[in-house]
Amino acid sequence: MEKALHVIAQGSREGWTRDRILDGVVEALRQDHPAYHWVGIYLLLGDLLVLGPFRGKPTIHVQIPIGEGICGLAARTRETVNVPDMHKDPRYIACSLETRSEIVVPILDGETVYGEIDIDSDSLSTFGDEDSAGLECVAQALVPLFRRVQK
Repeated sequence: MEKALHVIAQGSREGWTRDRILDGVVEALRQDHPAYHWVGIYLLLGDLLVLGPFRGKPTIHVQIPIGEGICGLAARTRETVNVPDMHKDPRYIACSLETRSEIVVPILDGETVYGEIDIDSDSLSTFGDEDSAGLECVAQALVPLFRRVQK
């Protein structure tokens, strides 16, 4: 997570666009964690989560309504959702048959959801407390970028 936090700090200091920073964060997370097979950021636009930068296999799920699937659940509940076995969770919207576990961390500013970090793994039970805490820290560090865009 340190590399992702470094990208946010460097990008903010150097005046990078939000999209460039988000892309750098996705790249850093994917590179630093070999078990993270798919890493993406969804942006909340109205009642839809719209796929932004990602690394991994392409997905047909470029828009997800709030409340649908694990991503929609995390946005609706404003809580991190960690699913150790996707094939046992009926809420899962299959993006890849290889995906076995997923974590989704909302980018929150109080009650406002700006988007979320979505990470899939092809292994069972990939994500633990350290992943949750680190990704929540990264999500929190992204909040000022969204505040800047909102003004």
